[in-house]
Amino acid sequence: MEIKIGDLVSRTSYNHDLLFRIIDISDRTVLLHGEDVRLEADASPEDLVRIPERDLKKRREKMKEQEDFSYRLFRQDYQLMKEKREYESTSGYEQTPDYFQLPARVLHLDGDQQYLKKCINVYQRLGLQVHGVHLSEREMPEEIGRLVEKIQPDLIIITGHDAFSRNKGNKNDLGAYRHSKYFVETVREARRVVPHLDQLVIFAGACQSHFESLIRAGANFASSPSRVNIHALDPVYIAAKIAYTPFMDKVGVWDALRNTMTGEKGLGGVETRGLLRTGMPYIEDED
Repeated sequence: MEIKIGDLVSRTSYNHDLLFRIIDISDRTVLLHGEDVRLEADASPEDLVRIPERDLKKRREKMKEQEDFSYRLFRQDYQLMKEKREYESTSGYEQTPDYFQLPARVLHLDGDQQYLKKCINVYQRLGLQVHGVHLSEREMPEEIGRLVEKIQPDLIIITGHDAFSRNKGNKNDLGAYRHSKYFVETVREARRVVPHLDQLVIFAGACQSHFESLIRAGANFASSPSRVNIHALDPVYIAAKIAYTPFMDKVGVWDALRNTMTGEKGLGGVETRGLLRTGMPYIEDED
């Protein structure tokens, strides 16, 4: 079977469990990126099978159902948070809420341009302001300081693709991961600019990333405690939960994870203060 860059394929040796995009072909090795999960892998051309259109449609329908379910769960959660804010802003009286909100600024760094576009679409659906930047994982440590100074975000997402390889070491060896060391360096550089965990909230990691190192470097939330794959959109839901939680309230780790598609095996973190600030009174602009 002749394959080319951009084809959607699965791996015979893994019983066709995941859908991949072909990113590069060289020296009888094919570089793959997960189509729905943030995993990077190598394979031989003989191990790959191009996905028939009918099977591709089924896979995409199943994934869309899962994504829509997570989105609906978050919208329900958001509605409850909104009603609580309105009640508190009006002291419990039934009247038109007279307040305004200062939205959190989100900086999203992504090693995958297609995932970045997909994430930005979800941010917009959720009503969040986001500055998206596509960088290779290797470039992120060099660029993050400048971006933090320029954009002055309240929340940073540092993600892309990653993978753990047992052939390179055990799970505690940072060198056994494709991109974890770059994510760790990026977090450290961001913390040089803003050291406090509640002044700048950071999520970092991708599939199978070295969770412990990312947390030690200064991330509030990270992947992947059990070295499992995470869904491409999981970082967005963590960002949204923090962004829509009032700054006087803390975000418990489980509260942040419950609307993700991966859950606690793939994601974890530390208690973090919310970022939403409410003010009064709301004054309409005059023409």
